[in-house]
Amino acid sequence: MIKIYSTPTCIYCKYAKEFFKKNNIEYTDLNVAEDEKAREEMISKSQQMGVPVIDIDGKLVVGFDQRKIEELLNLK
Repeated sequence: MIKIYSTPTCIYCKYAKEFFKKNNIEYTDLNVAEDEKAREEMISKSQQMGVPVIDIDGKLVVGFDQRKIEELLNLK
């Protein structure tokens, strides 16, 4: 299961979501600008305030690190 903690104005969040769509990867988008519970969950998991924070089966990627995401998803 993939969750992306994001905000509507974050360009790197947009890149991450485009990457998932391009690769036909399902994900849950959590808007931490509006969803306080999701924001608290993101901060608790990652100790980060910045977005995106991407949770891939419990492994976190902070920011849009395409290489790391591909590695975690066994895409390469």
